[in-house]
Amino acid sequence: MKNKKGFSIPPVPAVLLSIISVQAGAAIAKGIFPVLGAAATSSLRIVLSAFILIVFNRPDLKNLTSKQWKTVILYGITLGLMNLIFYLAIERIPLGLGVTLEFIGPLVLALTGSKRALDFLWVILAAAGIALIAPWSSKNIDLIGVLLALLAGVFWAAYIVIGGRISKIMDTGKAVTIGMMIASVVIIPFALGGGILAHMKPVFLLSGLALALLSSAIPFTLEMSALGKMPAKTFSILLSLEPAVGALSGLIFLNEHLSVYEWMAVLLVITASAGAALTRKKPEQVVAEC
Repeated sequence: MKNKKGFSIPPVPAVLLSIISVQAGAAIAKGIFPVLGAAATSSLRIVLSAFILIVFNRPDLKNLTSKQWKTVILYGITLGLMNLIFYLAIERIPLGLGVTLEFIGPLVLALTGSKRALDFLWVILAAAGIALIAPWSSKNIDLIGVLLALLAGVFWAAYIVIGGRISKIMDTGKAVTIGMMIASVVIIPFALGGGILAHMKPVFLLSGLALALLSSAIPFTLEMSALGKMPAKTFSILLSLEPAVGALSGLIFLNEHLSVYEWMAVLLVITASAGAALTRKKPEQVVAEC
């Protein structure tokens, strides 16, 4: 990432800053939940992110082919539902656990079709992490929140697959911008149903702008810069730190304390994800969460 004077952020710090930015944004979002609710907060983030991307990318909608439209519409729907469901999840469970459970989706995708014995180890570690988080004991973890986080992971995996397809048929910046516009259309009805208009105040627009910058504009720019300078495998390994950063963000910004078992679950999922990325024979294109 360079400015006009030629200053460049090295790829590894760029990815780490991106992860911190995303999780700080999630912490800000959760702070807004008590007033606006998860659906309205998610809508605020996506709509403002769309406006920011439109200003910078100015996509031309007239020249899209039928194939491009079909793919980008599916991409936008997946993007919107992924963000909405994740926010609904962390409304019920700690941020660190939500990120950890959501991360299972891309991990399973990375291991799909593999028959190597070593890859089964990563599956076992991830399953052990889920078992430690699962609310079947007296740990008082919300079951619906757990299921929503896992569902968000499914949409994240779908988002990666569709993102990989769309990157082959149209410009990435244009695709993300149009996808965010479509995601806005998908998610606004949920926000209206949650009463966003009745509770909206100017201060929330400022919070929403910060949320859009931290969760979308800044990390997307940093990640695109880093991906041009490092292998996808290295990028995937660094992304494995997200659950830990999410847990630390929840602790620092939201005073969410995890139990020893929950921290063990986070570490198991990180190990599984990093191991899967490290031992992958043919690294696939990585599409980060927006």
